[in-house]
Amino acid sequence: MSHQRTQSTVEVPKEPHSVSLKVLRLSRPSLSYQYPLPQGGPEPDISPKAALSYPAGNTDDQFILSPLLTLPPAFGSAYVGETFSCTLCANNELSDDRDARLISSVRIAAEMQTPSQTIPLDLTLAEDDASKSGLSTGQSLQKIVRFDLKEEGNHVLAVNVSYSETSISVEDNSAASGRVRTFRKLYQFIAQPCLSVRTKASDLPPSELEDEAAEPSGKAQLLRFALEAQLENMADGAITLEAVSLSPKPPFKSTSINWDVARNDLEKVELPILGQRDVMQVAFLLEQQKGDEEGGEAVRRDLSKNGRAVLGQLSIQWRSAMGDPGFLSTGWLSTRRR
Repeated sequence: MSHQRTQSTVEVPKEPHSVSLKVLRLSRPSLSYQYPLPQGGPEPDISPKAALSYPAGNTDDQFILSPLLTLPPAFGSAYVGETFSCTLCANNELSDDRDARLISSVRIAAEMQTPSQTIPLDLTLAEDDASKSGLSTGQSLQKIVRFDLKEEGNHVLAVNVSYSETSISVEDNSAASGRVRTFRKLYQFIAQPCLSVRTKASDLPPSELEDEAAEPSGKAQLLRFALEAQLENMADGAITLEAVSLSPKPPFKSTSINWDVARNDLEKVELPILGQRDVMQVAFLLEQQKGDEEGGEAVRRDLSKNGRAVLGQLSIQWRSAMGDPGFLSTGWLSTRRR
């Protein structure tokens, strides 16, 4: 009777890599807060400056913001419309007291796995290239990744590191043996919406234009629509809206009726600031262009056949409290026959 040979379950321990990888997110600092002691009442036993982050004679001791900037203590939040940036550091972890080994041909490759696709990333060298000459003990190779976040949901930054490890003979200082080693690490984060956009399109009474060719009234009717959008700040901090524009689809032209309406050139335009969960409403007037009767007829046919007509795309630009830019573009917005 034959017996099935059992396989050994003893696993050989993996040898640690001579090169380590660290991923550090690049982000701007934030304002540092201080909490001064209240004035009035019995005088405390300690100096009032003890509660200040940076005691100085030329600052307001009762102001909540200090002259210092604070680095983010953790990864923080990633928002759609902003640029995700991080630095990839491949470090030579060999110590001087170990057997002589040479690390060379260090390569770093990265890709971003979004909810819909996987995109290879272009890496920017942060300092002098040490990948060809080799990494000495304690030296690192740094590269920077920048990626525009366009989708909500889980994102995975996949980083591949490869390098050549050569053992050096102590006797004649020659290469005794060598091998190529690789490893891969994954870093997951969630891209959240910074702005929530809700739109509504409404029909307006058509404008009339004298046209002898139009029968029987002798007046041509030009279509008009109003497009409204509610913008809600979903981020953790305040943002400043820099521009909100509408790219109309022919035969329409768009007119903004927001804070950027043409005014006196001497009057300074204040950009709107949205705090957390603040909502702002913007609106645009869309009018059929004169002389484009064929386009107007096409819109009427779409409304009668499909019950909807495409009006345009909305584009929004903003900056965070520390100046990080953001951009968001909607899909094609349409109106429905009511």
